[in-house]
Amino acid sequence: MAYKVEKSDEEWRAHLTDEEYHVLREAGTERPFTGEYTDTKTVGVYACRACGAELFRSETKFDSHCGWPSFYDPADTDAVETRPDHSLPGRPRTEVRCAACGSHLGHVFEGEGYGTPTDLRYCINSIAIRLEES
Repeated sequence: MAYKVEKSDEEWRAHLTDEEYHVLREAGTERPFTGEYTDTKTVGVYACRACGAELFRSETKFDSHCGWPSFYDPADTDAVETRPDHSLPGRPRTEVRCAACGSHLGHVFEGEGYGTPTDLRYCINSIAIRLEES
């Protein structure tokens, strides 16, 4: 698939730290409750750490107590893309990627009863995003 932001593997490695590269380009996951944005309440926009595309806004962030920042809706319907993830045997999930560069952000879960307007929980790695304060 062609993305608006295309870089070679070498360019991504030069642009990202080892940990950022592991999560964003290799679909890794940071440890729960360790990310910089897990509990933040700061108002602003969350952008892709790899390419800077706007992904989520603080007004859709909520406390899910899952260990990662949670949002109930992307900033724009085209901001993220989803795809099936069968990497954990017997536990299918839906992966969330930046629509601009294809970087892995986390996963989205539905029907967990959080009472959010969309009944979705976008569970996003802090290291995959950067908060731009308003």
